[in-house]
Amino acid sequence: MAPKSLAAKGGPAPRPGILDIAPYVPGTRTLPGAGTVVKLSSNETPLGPSPKAVEAYSAEASCLSRYPDGSAAPLREALAARYGLDAARIVCGAGSDELLNLLACAYLGPGDEAIYTEHGFLVYRIAIQARGATPVVAAETDLTANVDAILARVTEKTRMVFIANPNNPTGTYVPFDEIKRLHAGLPERVILVLDAAYAEYVRANDYEAGIELVATSPNAVMTRTFSKIYGLAALRLGWAYCPAPIADALNRIRGPFNVTGPSIAVGVAALNDVAHMELAVAHNTHWRIVMTEALSGIGLRVTPSVANFLLVHFPDAPGKSARDADKFLHARRIVLRRVEEYGFPNALRMTIGTKEENMAVLDALTEFMGTEAA
Repeated sequence: MAPKSLAAKGGPAPRPGILDIAPYVPGTRTLPGAGTVVKLSSNETPLGPSPKAVEAYSAEASCLSRYPDGSAAPLREALAARYGLDAARIVCGAGSDELLNLLACAYLGPGDEAIYTEHGFLVYRIAIQARGATPVVAAETDLTANVDAILARVTEKTRMVFIANPNNPTGTYVPFDEIKRLHAGLPERVILVLDAAYAEYVRANDYEAGIELVATSPNAVMTRTFSKIYGLAALRLGWAYCPAPIADALNRIRGPFNVTGPSIAVGVAALNDVAHMELAVAHNTHWRIVMTEALSGIGLRVTPSVANFLLVHFPDAPGKSARDADKFLHARRIVLRRVEEYGFPNALRMTIGTKEENMAVLDALTEFMGTEAA
């Protein structure tokens, strides 16, 4: 349930619709009392950032009095070199969240509609509503975006389609052939936004983050983040690859220094440390498989995931629900992500952590599933 608004009595009022927006609530990070918390609620990498990125951050301490490059040119050029892109079509932002909001700001307004899927990232709805546009939800199939369901919701008012691929919080993905079919079915006035925040983790042969599609069409955008596999969540750093006219529109409305100097330098260093990223991928792939099998083995249903997290479903039985499990885990100073707001009242999302963190969760849930119902 959305918290009650704090609308001023007799004072300035936000424009209609703003107070109808349910604020985004991040994963829990602390618990009452003393002791270390096993925090696996925000899909952060257990390996942390590249040591080279940490060095680059420290080196920026002597430059804090200077404004950063206003276009984040060093980072855009590093991204272009890494992926074979046109740097002029890259826009950087304070996390991919800012870029999603900039897209909505530039292309949505009252009377417009934008589509996202049933269990899609909550930021999409917020970005749509904040511009006075109407959010439209497309049903999923087997917790995966359904291209036909999305296309069936397109109307003359549709201006944008958001799709997270892989999706958060399910970890499922749409093959690239289906993404191309979705794009082909959209009118050219509709922008397809491919949110590929977890793309680096995917090792499926039929997956593509969206670079090819953006490079060859006027109405597709791919967003990416440094918050996940690169371990830079605290710096808030993301990027988008866009058709040139869309990049131009975003550059006209973004803040003139929306990416900090340390973020630019650290992003370049992280991007260039390919070995660290590959180590993070290998760790995640191994433990994702191990934890999926182990949790399934104690009677929990796990949605197959290609990302760095697992959606774990609990029995519909007294004392065994996700809410019960959450309390049980908190008592052992373990925090997973509640996902009721995503349409999963009886599931928890678990980030893949270190070996020790993963085993702590498994041991606790094994005990939980073996206890007598309360």
